[in-house]
Amino acid sequence: MGPEAGTSLQSYELRVLGYVRSPLTDPADAPRQGDEGAPDAVLELDPAVQDAMAGLVPGDEVVVVTWLHLGDRTTLAVHPRGDTSRPVTGVFATRSPDRPNPIGLHRCRVLALDGARLMVSGLEAVDGTPVVDVKIVLDAVGDR
Repeated sequence: MGPEAGTSLQSYELRVLGYVRSPLTDPADAPRQGDEGAPDAVLELDPAVQDAMAGLVPGDEVVVVTWLHLGDRTTLAVHPRGDTSRPVTGVFATRSPDRPNPIGLHRCRVLALDGARLMVSGLEAVDGTPVVDVKIVLDAVGDR
């Protein structure tokens, strides 16, 4: 069982498995979500994790988990989507990249696989964003 509420925050080690390679270089120019015009991108993974890609095929939908390394980890509340006409909201109720643990979740479609490289569509993360996991999207319990 974990620590009691109100005790100090713990730390855990997270391994970077690779990096996003994308034409997006400036977060200000990136779409807020992948379905808002994100370009195709490549997940350039470490060859040591290439065997983890076995079973993925073009057309699969995956959730790419990233570490939004440019996010502000001190931010706890934001105007959703940067729109100051909207009330300030806690980051847990938003998709803001600025949050205590800047974990990004990106639903993407696999376009191609080439060694330890995974080409995907619909990824709004900027070039150089660390990849920490890739998970298949399940349509029903029991799939894969």
